[in-house]
Amino acid sequence: MSALGAGAEFDRIRAIAAMLGPRAAELGDDCALVPIDGGFLAISTDVSVDEVHFRRDWLTLTEVGWRAAAAALSDLAAVGADPAGILVALTAPSGLTEQDVVALMDGAGAAASAVGAPVLGGDLSAGATLQLAVTVVGSTGRWLGRGGARAGDGLWVTGALGGARAALLAWQEGREPDPRAREAFARPYPRLAAGQWLAQAGARAMIDLSDGLAGDAAHLAASSGLRMRVELDRVPLHPSIPLDDPHAAVFLAARGGEDYELLAAMSPIFTEREAAAMTSQTGVALTRIGAVEEGEGAQLMLGGTAVTLDSFSHFT
Repeated sequence: MSALGAGAEFDRIRAIAAMLGPRAAELGDDCALVPIDGGFLAISTDVSVDEVHFRRDWLTLTEVGWRAAAAALSDLAAVGADPAGILVALTAPSGLTEQDVVALMDGAGAAASAVGAPVLGGDLSAGATLQLAVTVVGSTGRWLGRGGARAGDGLWVTGALGGARAALLAWQEGREPDPRAREAFARPYPRLAAGQWLAQAGARAMIDLSDGLAGDAAHLAASSGLRMRVELDRVPLHPSIPLDDPHAAVFLAARGGEDYELLAAMSPIFTEREAAAMTSQTGVALTRIGAVEEGEGAQLMLGGTAVTLDSFSHFT
């Protein structure tokens, strides 16, 4: 099993892996990578649950479907895979109409279509809570997980961080989010093209930022057996984040989960010139925010001072 960072959710995963023992394959990366025909079949599944990952008074059902599919597709991006399709298992509570189910699947299908993936099938069941379990299937020519970083590598992140969290905080405070933050939360765009580009450019390790930069950098560190030093001053901030308190803005971005951007460890010879080439070819910004060092854990630095930040956890 690939090593994971700290947290109650990951303690449970470790307990499951220990119980399964030899009955399980390698666990702990964004996707299972199954060897086939000189490459790998990439498979992952992701569950989106009402009142946990979204609220129906915040989003339309089409947005709920899009968001669920995009979150699962982001796992394929993290291993540089080419998507083959998705399957959606939908649990529908009483009161959810046929039109509602169609709206959910319209959103899921639109997210898949946006990255060239068809809906391959799924399942439909009644249940107490609205849930979408989305399984994604893809392929890749090389193994890319969380555990290949080397000391001296640069840490690079795609896009901008904190938009989804900015929307979440606004809703929790009873405010309507900035439209740009709402878009980031409701319609994240999985970075398939960027993930494939980075894989082909020699990415050593990669993870998608679903639980937040602080927590996901720790997973990259645990899997690679090295320290991820993150310079928070360099973190690209989503344009919806207020900048009246610069430190608060940086902390919001670093804590913010569900950005579905990519954090990649790249060779020291990877420079701003290559980053600009990626942006030119994929339309996605790429920013260096730190380095891989000897040591352990994620070391978050702000203005030369180490800081400690939490991240999203399902069980705390």
